[in-house]
Amino acid sequence: MAKPKQIPKRNEVKKEYTWALEDIFATDELWNEALEELRGVPEKISKFVGRLGESAETLYEYLRYSDEVEVKLVRAAEYCMRRADEDTGNSYYQGMKGRFMGVYVAVSSAASFDTPELLAIPDEVLEGFYDAKPELKLYRRKLDKLRSQKDHVLSDAEEKLLASVGEVADSASEIAGTFRNADLKFPSVHDAAGNELQVTQGSYVPLLENPEREVRRQAFESLHGTFDSYKNTSAAFLNAQMKQLTFFSRARKYGSNLEAALSRTEVPESVYHNLIDTVNANLKYLHRYVALRKKLMGLDEMHMYDLYMPIIADADTEIPYEKAKEIIVEALAPLGEEYLTVLKSGFENRWIDVYENEGKRSGAYSAGGDPHPYVLLNQKDTLDSMFTIAHEMGHSMHTYYSIKNQPVAYRDYVIFVAEVASTCNEVLLMRHLLGKTTDKKEKAYLLNHFLEQFRGTVYRQTMFAEFELWMNEKVEAGETLTADVMNEAYYALNKKYFGDDLVVDKLISVEWARIPHFFYNYYVFQYATGFSAAVAIANRILTEGKPAVDDYLRFLSGGSSTDPISLLKIAGVDMASPKPIEDALRLFNELLDEMEELTK
Repeated sequence: MAKPKQIPKRNEVKKEYTWALEDIFATDELWNEALEELRGVPEKISKFVGRLGESAETLYEYLRYSDEVEVKLVRAAEYCMRRADEDTGNSYYQGMKGRFMGVYVAVSSAASFDTPELLAIPDEVLEGFYDAKPELKLYRRKLDKLRSQKDHVLSDAEEKLLASVGEVADSASEIAGTFRNADLKFPSVHDAAGNELQVTQGSYVPLLENPEREVRRQAFESLHGTFDSYKNTSAAFLNAQMKQLTFFSRARKYGSNLEAALSRTEVPESVYHNLIDTVNANLKYLHRYVALRKKLMGLDEMHMYDLYMPIIADADTEIPYEKAKEIIVEALAPLGEEYLTVLKSGFENRWIDVYENEGKRSGAYSAGGDPHPYVLLNQKDTLDSMFTIAHEMGHSMHTYYSIKNQPVAYRDYVIFVAEVASTCNEVLLMRHLLGKTTDKKEKAYLLNHFLEQFRGTVYRQTMFAEFELWMNEKVEAGETLTADVMNEAYYALNKKYFGDDLVVDKLISVEWARIPHFFYNYYVFQYATGFSAAVAIANRILTEGKPAVDDYLRFLSGGSSTDPISLLKIAGVDMASPKPIEDALRLFNELLDEMEELTK
């Protein structure tokens, strides 16, 4: 296990382990100049108000100018936000971020006129514009996508009214977040030696990995017992959230909250239902995993608080950052020289801010893309840290290829495909490590890591998606989400998903109260679909070689040039069918076979 290191101040971190933000702006002064230029954008935009339908030339000029503004806004945003994340205690950079947001709001407000004007252009007039100015055809997909929402855009007065209650509509989510993160306190627990262990939402999962079962039980009861004490308050938050979603979907004339949420990213509702139905049809594999875990842990009874305890302990060796990069390059070799060249360039040219420092934002992410993406890490030199590098660089490679190959209007990809490239990298890394190791204990440790990814990403997130759909449908039918009703439904789902080899403790029935994703409006299902698609793509790359790689690079290069289902078909995956999910779950079962054989 990697040894803890003293956390340095920002100015003590070696330059080679920091990201090269000077590639965006060489100095803060140049950023300030760019921000001042952006302050003049609203006035320039105002000259187009009321004119977008007057001629092809005017419309084209506005769309091109909008692209230019988008590029400048993104560059300014990336610089100040990345600087702010380097040290959240640096008031200068926090102030820069605040100043940028003021300009961003002003520009967005000035441009808010364009949607109703673009919708008001008659179809035949717009077709005439395309004939009069062929360059305008670049924006046909963008305009078609916008205009496809015409039936759901209201009158100017109604739109202003909906916009004015936007802040109120977000109140349930904001208040629930404050309640969970700031107000709730959980009783501490004690280990066998009498040491006090603090329970927080951040420490909860590490406590569930504690080898002392009594610590795990206490932590489970501390957290869920506290949420149970406030279950009626938590239910009121979610009931209000679902009510506001129902209000907006009906105001905009959608048939359901699900339709309203998925229409934004052009994902058919059938994809959502396919996921739930297919996972439900393959719960036997999860039941088998639970039974194997129970056997390997030597338990007469396995409880909910035993699910996170590593089956194979003490196999996580230290993997220094430089070594991790070498292993990742080896693992991603099947993606070809072109991909590896860009990946190595990212490693060598400071795309990554590697180590933790005082005040640095926690976690990891990939952001930006112009002139190149940026990755934030808090590297710990563990196996998990190596997978995090591969994951975030997968996002960055997706961004790099999209920006390189698409015009500004189509360079951003939607969230439905966002986790595919990152998870594909992880799957290729895992398959590489499993194929390389000869040590049975290490292989079992890796298999357990992979199996837990499946359990946590495909099964758990699908269970969340099923519960979210149930909540929305209840409120849409005019019913109220009470704590008792929600507890009953959530408990039944856990019983169904985990099977008879797990004691489904009654307190798990209130777990819904601690899940922030239920306020994200049909978001969680994309973790499961993205993981399934990535498994299918990685398997195709490993079995078919160059043709599959070529298709995958075309997918990465697609941005939002077509809908996400069509983009994934380019990579050889049809997410409109259950097959990718079925194939992923079959792989889960095959991994169980390997695990059983290794641990006989």
